[in-house]
Amino acid sequence: MNPISRLHSNPRLSRVVMHNGVAYLAGIVAPDCSQDAAGQTRQILARIDALLGEVGSSKERLLSVQIWMGNMKRDVDAMNTVWCEWVDPAQSPARATCQVTFDDPEILVEVIVTAAL
Repeated sequence: MNPISRLHSNPRLSRVVMHNGVAYLAGIVAPDCSQDAAGQTRQILARIDALLGEVGSSKERLLSVQIWMGNMKRDVDAMNTVWCEWVDPAQSPARATCQVTFDDPEILVEVIVTAAL
C-alpha cells in the first residue's frame, strides 16, 4: 500500500496531501482579503508556488485547478489577467471556474490545485 503524506495539518484539514505521486492542495485563499480580486489572486498564486515548491513540484506540473469566485461577473477578468501572467501557457492545467457564496464576504477568490510531484 502506498503511503499518504500530509503537510500543515490541523484537526479540520491538511493544507497538502500527497499520494501516488500527486499533491492535492486544499482551498487556498488570500491572507489579506482587503485587496481586490487581482490582489487576492496574486497572493493565492504565491502561496500555491510556495506549497508546491515545498513538496518538490511547481506550477508547470499542475494537473487540475478549481477556481471559486464570489462574484464572477465583476471579478473574473481581473482574476484571469493575473492567472494568465502566472500560468505557463505551454503547461496549462485542466481548469474550472465557478461562482460560490463564501462565508466571509471579503474572500473574493479561492483556488484548489492538484499537481504531479
